[in-house]
Amino acid sequence: MLVSIEDRVPASQLDEASEALEQLAGVLADEQSLDEVLQQLVESASRVIPDAENVSVTVVGPEGASTAAATDQRVVAIDTDQYAAGQGPCLEAAKTLRPVRVAVESGREKWPEFAAAAEQAGVQAYLSAPLVVEGGVLGALNLYSSVEAAFDPFDEALLRLFTTASAASITGFRRYERSRTLVTNLERALESRGEIDQAKGVLMAAHGITAAEAFQRLVEESQTHNTKLRVVARNLLDSVRRP
Repeated sequence: MLVSIEDRVPASQLDEASEALEQLAGVLADEQSLDEVLQQLVESASRVIPDAENVSVTVVGPEGASTAAATDQRVVAIDTDQYAAGQGPCLEAAKTLRPVRVAVESGREKWPEFAAAAEQAGVQAYLSAPLVVEGGVLGALNLYSSVEAAFDPFDEALLRLFTTASAASITGFRRYERSRTLVTNLERALESRGEIDQAKGVLMAAHGITAAEAFQRLVEESQTHNTKLRVVARNLLDSVRRP
């Protein structure tokens, strides 16, 4: 008989997970940076998942992997050694899109760099789950425990639920950031257009030329001095306003 996670995990723990995700959504509503969102993510996961003594987020980008957030800087070295070696459970989770649990002792042969760094930090068990967002893999959410038997299948199921909800929040955050950037660029474009139109008017009045001829003069000045058109227009207006 299949038993759901709701049947095996205490209701109080599920309530705490729900509350943590609501707080994460609150961070997004406050328009904080992605780094702040990820820091909220690791702190929430550490509080919600019982065996997770520390948590970090691995971000995989064009320049490689890095740790974007962590509950304790002492465990960052464990992931840093994985990045340097180009292998380890967090990188495998991000690559295979499946959670990876490893006891440090049993992982010594497959991932010696990871095992050495984990042992030095007092970590005996490690669970990493992929963090997938819109457009691809962001990286992985990594859990650390000093107990070798930590992280059973229900911890893994809870972690999957947490990463899925978190990924949705981060995706929404990224969409909001893109929208805000587009609005900012549009505002700048409208401001530049206004300055260019004013500069054209100045040239038309000063030289008795048409709007097209005035615009062409601005373009020629821009090309001659390799300066953006809005900067040429702004400089012309500044010269006119100057006493």
